[in-house]
Amino acid sequence: MFEVPHEIEQPKASRIWIGVLAAALLAGGVVLYLISGTSVLSRGAKRGRGPAAPAAAPQSPADPVHDIKIVSARMDKDPTGTTAVWLIDLVNHSRVYTYSKIEYEATYVGSDNRALLINKGTIPITLMPGDEQNREIRDVLFPAGTAWYKLRILGAASSAQ
Repeated sequence: MFEVPHEIEQPKASRIWIGVLAAALLAGGVVLYLISGTSVLSRGAKRGRGPAAPAAAPQSPADPVHDIKIVSARMDKDPTGTTAVWLIDLVNHSRVYTYSKIEYEATYVGSDNRALLINKGTIPITLMPGDEQNREIRDVLFPAGTAWYKLRILGAASSAQ
């Protein structure tokens, strides 16, 4: 009435081929893993665990006018309403140079687009490579009749890191 189920046996040749195919897939995966650069050794080097890279040597001379960017500049007046006060945010885009004693020029222009006053000064900060800082600059007596104004970077003292 009840029969014992018979197991279907695979021939030995097919078992060998399955083993060979599995080994080939495993070996191919290992090769792709190593070639793709995600090995343990390369990940450690990418995260800074490998040997330290030498410091980047300056490829070009320092250029503070292009390296230092004014992210934002807002001009306001002091509580007495007579002195121009600039609130500025500066960033150093250089990867090599540190800048200090940043020279600026503030221009105050009248409604006829003629400069009423051009003042130059120095911002006493030090910007390391990639650094961003904000400062308040008390400039000059605010010229009467000013319609618009601008601030720009003229230069800075530089040193390579």
